[in-house]
Amino acid sequence: MATEQELQSLFDTLDGDKDGKVSLNELFLSPGLSAIISSETGISSSQALLGQYASNEDGSITFDELKQAVEKANNLT
Repeated sequence: MATEQELQSLFDTLDGDKDGKVSLNELFLSPGLSAIISSETGISSSQALLGQYASNEDGSITFDELKQAVEKANNLT
């Protein structure tokens, strides 16, 4: 289970271009961090995570969307 601060730190690490979004490419570039996200959300693939929680069609997810996925899995402390 992750705290919001830990989740934000993970998100910031994944957000390589610092645009406030994590793209599918950024997730693929960090397989270890993607595995952590998978364990926290219960969603096994990056594509499924983006498909289920991304509110736009640009192939990326914001911190709030990631937080929503983790909260839905009851893994945010």
